[in-house]
Amino acid sequence: MQRTWFKRVGYCVLQSLTRCLAITAFQVRCWGRENFPRTGGALVCSNHQSFLDPVVIGNSSSRPINYLARKSLFQFGPLGWLLDFVNTIPVEREGFGVGGIRETLRRLKRGEMVLLFPEGTRCNDGHIQPFQQGFSAIARRSRAALVPVGVDGAYDAWPRSERLPQFQQVRVVVGEPLSPELVQSLDDEQLLEELRRRIIDCIAQARQQRDDYS
Repeated sequence: MQRTWFKRVGYCVLQSLTRCLAITAFQVRCWGRENFPRTGGALVCSNHQSFLDPVVIGNSSSRPINYLARKSLFQFGPLGWLLDFVNTIPVEREGFGVGGIRETLRRLKRGEMVLLFPEGTRCNDGHIQPFQQGFSAIARRSRAALVPVGVDGAYDAWPRSERLPQFQQVRVVVGEPLSPELVQSLDDEQLLEELRRRIIDCIAQARQQRDDYS
């Protein structure tokens, strides 16, 4: 289903509110926003440091972004309503479920952007983890641009071991997209290596920006 007028306006309002909160509480800054495609489907691929990642990445884009979340989270009343309101795609488990893959591809082909964490879940130590099996198939079948994103500081702000966030600086860098043509020209191993390299480069740039402002 296409977004209703109420959802489109509501998304913009929530984005403005959470952006103000993120800038105030975590001094979030983003570089490379121009690398988000202005039109067409795009698979936004980022490292996954904490619960803050979807918020800071979503606030970095002028276009609405679709998200992925465990299906079980939709069972918690207000949270489930909020996830549905911002067009979150439910998946059966952490990682890539069949239903989640189908809906992700459907929205990409509809010309929307979807945020996906190739690691599948939050890291335990702040460092990027191996990509999950099956990511290459999603990337190829989508025939969409892959946008590498690096987040630094989110782990320090809200590590997996903590129930509440800390006030730490968070930086986001959006890298140059891999075109659909480039994605199709690479084999699975080359594709994963190239995307991982670009994400790591974005993380390094984000860390440098964080160090410069600390």
